[in-house]
Amino acid sequence: MAWLLVIVAGILETGFAVCLKLSHGFTRLWPTIAFAAFALGSFGLLTLSLRKLDVGPAYAVWTGIGATGTAIYGMVFLGDVASTLKIVSIGFVIVGIIGLQLSGSAR
Repeated sequence: MAWLLVIVAGILETGFAVCLKLSHGFTRLWPTIAFAAFALGSFGLLTLSLRKLDVGPAYAVWTGIGATGTAIYGMVFLGDVASTLKIVSIGFVIVGIIGLQLSGSAR
């Protein structure tokens, strides 16, 4: 259950990163509100998961999911440049996330 919280928190991290860009420096109301909601949800779920998980692997998975999700979202929806190196690197991050999740860091 704790890993599921980390996964959802990582997805919410993607949401707050994208909304941060869309807020244009907090000058647009709705993306700013969405940023705050996603950030609170993400940090809240991560906090709950840390009751059962070691901080290092949980934090690495959380940031990995957020970074990967944000990079993919940017390439698909925001016109970010997609290169072979970027896609291969995202693949390495995903492999690392899976490895950390399988490391058995639950107490």
